[in-house]
Amino acid sequence: MKFFTRGESQIFTQPRLKIDLNNLIDNYKTLCKIIAPATPSAVVKDDSYGLGAFEVAKALYERADCRNFWVAHALEGARIAEAVPEADIYVLQGIGADSRDLFEEYHLIPVIGSPAMLAFWKKNPIEGIKPVIQVETGLNRLGFRPEELKKLSKKDLQTFGMVLSHLACADEKDHFMNAHQLENFKAIRSKYFPEIPATLSASDGAFLGEDFCCDMVRLGAAMYGINTAPYRLNQMKNVITVEAPVLQIADLAKGEFVGYSATYRAAQKRKIAIVSIGYGDGMPRSLSNVGKVFFKKKDKMCEARIIGRVSMDNIICDVTDVPDLQTGDFGALIFSEYTLDDIARDAGTISYEIVSRLGKNTRFDREYLLK
Repeated sequence: MKFFTRGESQIFTQPRLKIDLNNLIDNYKTLCKIIAPATPSAVVKDDSYGLGAFEVAKALYERADCRNFWVAHALEGARIAEAVPEADIYVLQGIGADSRDLFEEYHLIPVIGSPAMLAFWKKNPIEGIKPVIQVETGLNRLGFRPEELKKLSKKDLQTFGMVLSHLACADEKDHFMNAHQLENFKAIRSKYFPEIPATLSASDGAFLGEDFCCDMVRLGAAMYGINTAPYRLNQMKNVITVEAPVLQIADLAKGEFVGYSATYRAAQKRKIAIVSIGYGDGMPRSLSNVGKVFFKKKDKMCEARIIGRVSMDNIICDVTDVPDLQTGDFGALIFSEYTLDDIARDAGTISYEIVSRLGKNTRFDREYLLK
């Protein structure tokens, strides 16, 4: 319930995070068409990049017939199992002594990425589960190296139900590493795993063509609206909206300073708004003096630049040119016309980091949109 006094401006203090599951589902379906005939799968690790893995997985399972999901840790898989009862849940970080019981209880599928983990699996197998093997093709992260694959017995090779690798530079279409890794992956498949399905690409690889899609594609960032193929127009719909209320409006005299460390000084008289969001909510401090807030006035989005340092709970923005702004009005920091990619560019980081930081924050008034 919202309380305010008749005749006074409404007062709100909490930032809002809206997650449009309708657009997320549409993005997933668009990606399914792009990667066809490969099998689609959804990456919901890191709590669906902070947006709520249970809600996202449930929507994809019930509204888009998704039957394959990827998480980072077994605990994440256990948390979504009830939402996707007939689906396969793959665990990218694999299995160990701290997680084996979860794999057995929730019938999770581990990705085996090292000889040590394979040794653990052989001593602690789970009936009815065929793990995935991860092979190294050029990223030099997790995965069996060529010399380690040579040591595997025929019985070892028959342990696995799928082979996986991960591209290093798929967001750059013409990067030499893409062809290099594809060639390596094909050679490994041909020599060691000719009869089992394979997955090489995540969202960015989905746009590189059929050879890179293999049998299954792991759809993650693009599904959440991020442009993972920046060399082409983003086909994805915006999934998140971040808004925050104006707590106070004030006049700023010429020569006055704004914010911690006095990094902004008014060259002339300005009007400022103090907005209830800051780095404590996940907004990057690097948006200081460069970020933007947008206020809707008469069906037009008016841009207000962030001035001074982003602080833990507040930002200050120049609203001199925003007409009829009132205390309690909400400004948009991420929306369909200023997306995760836009704010990440201005903050000097990547969209993945922005959404993960924002999504995990508990101070937002969170709303899921689903028809």
